[in-house]
Amino acid sequence: MSQATDAKVLKERRRTDYPFFLSYRTRWIDNDQYSHINNSVYYHLFDSVVNAYLIQHAHLSPATSPQIGLVVSSYSHFFSPLSFPAVLDLGLRVTTLGSSSVSYEVAVFEEGADIPSVVGGYTHVFVDRHTRKSASITPNTRSGLEKLLSPSSKL
Repeated sequence: MSQATDAKVLKERRRTDYPFFLSYRTRWIDNDQYSHINNSVYYHLFDSVVNAYLIQHAHLSPATSPQIGLVVSSYSHFFSPLSFPAVLDLGLRVTTLGSSSVSYEVAVFEEGADIPSVVGGYTHVFVDRHTRKSASITPNTRSGLEKLLSPSSKL
């Protein structure tokens, strides 16, 4: 079973496994009828932390970069519920970095917690903005992504 789908391995993650963090203050609208954050909201959080990192640290501009990342697969494992009002810390790391693709792992921690409530992620394939054909990750973007590579990926 791959690391991305092995819930037991993911449940053992800790805050120190993630080199980049973004805070998120939950909103009342994030809760569902059962008074916890709706599952679909987590995918918004994953997208937010990944794109914040790409913009701030990997020289990628969604409006002007010659290439864009398209999500080709995603996953999420839920370990404990979260609900409004809470501040969440979104941890990000890269598990696989190829020539034109990257797989991210995101952990959602309640502020101050060391154990994640949710771990998920997705894979981006980079393509030319206009032709939508696969494109090698640019050197600037690759350099930024390499800073997030998990230790097991560097072996």
